[in-house]
Amino acid sequence: MFSLKEIVSVSLILFSVIDVLGSIPVIVDFRKKLGKIESEKATLVAGCIMVLFLFLGEKLLRLFGVDVASFAIAGAIILFLLGLEMILGRDIFKHGSIDTGAASIVPIAFPIIAGAGTMTTLLALRSAYEIQNILVGVLLNLIFVYLVLKSSNWLENKLGPGGIEVLRKVFGVILLAIAVKLFKTNLGI
Repeated sequence: MFSLKEIVSVSLILFSVIDVLGSIPVIVDFRKKLGKIESEKATLVAGCIMVLFLFLGEKLLRLFGVDVASFAIAGAIILFLLGLEMILGRDIFKHGSIDTGAASIVPIAFPIIAGAGTMTTLLALRSAYEIQNILVGVLLNLIFVYLVLKSSNWLENKLGPGGIEVLRKVFGVILLAIAVKLFKTNLGI
């Protein structure tokens, strides 16, 4: 049933992938441009996307003839690139223009919180952890995401640019390690 070790592992993995702390500068910028981001709406939509993909993602993959191991390896590549992006400070992934009418959903809920990396990670986690432990990990991360969205201005002031940059680097290294583990697990190394 529930395993504290699995819940902690899942929570930390998702925390690293979602990297909401590393997204604080982007979130603060949206708040300045738009006046307000609806934290509740963004968190709820991101949660729905994650849970739906957790349960339906594998079926969707089968529809396209892709097995979970191949998707996990593709996800490992994405995680590896995200980790490099965080460590090197270079933008590998380009984001589209801002739709001011739906900024709480696009790009905050998707793709910043529940993006490709998060969805790939959820499928990879599903192959390694019990579903109830993954759901608890998702819930814990959503609570944290909500708190960060609500207090992003305060956090930016407290951490400062240097503190935010250190967090990005640390979580970048963690993502690289997770990517290597996913490669090894899904390639049978």
